[in-house]
Amino acid sequence: MKLTKEQQARVEENLGLVYKVLGDKLGGQAAVGCHTREDLFQIGCIGLCKAVATDKGGTFSTYAYKLIWHEICDALNYANCRRVEIVQEEPYAEKPAESVDKLAELRLDMFSVIGRARQAAPPSTVRGLDAMLLMAEGYTCKEIGEKLGASDNLVTAWVSKARKFLKDRPQSAAVMEAYAA
Repeated sequence: MKLTKEQQARVEENLGLVYKVLGDKLGGQAAVGCHTREDLFQIGCIGLCKAVATDKGGTFSTYAYKLIWHEICDALNYANCRRVEIVQEEPYAEKPAESVDKLAELRLDMFSVIGRARQAAPPSTVRGLDAMLLMAEGYTCKEIGEKLGASDNLVTAWVSKARKFLKDRPQSAAVMEAYAA
């Protein structure tokens, strides 16, 4: 997409919108997944350019804010899906048998810890534990939400609650920390 001189000037005038989106949506996070804050700023600038190029009038800041945020979300979703594809493509035969055994053992520990925790957890935490198991299998929050009939934001809240529940249980905290590493 090629911008005119006027459109380029409009992009420069509205760069603050990209900072606003990052501040509103990410707070003080320095990085999200494999993207640094600077990467996300550049991605947001692409969204701003798209907003300027496709603006048809109306309240520009509202329109641009949404396009900037959607561009950032698309990049994060793509990176997450790509990471899952790479992990799934890696052949186990090339890994030392010792590391495969350790990973399999750790995964079994995680599943058994979550299974035991489900028995003591309240219903909303159980949903979060189930979502964590699906995440371990490579599903995104959006896909899990579709499976469980909930929004991806609700799935994220369930998982957050489940992680807190597991951290409060000493017998599960060590396994969950090892799995996250």
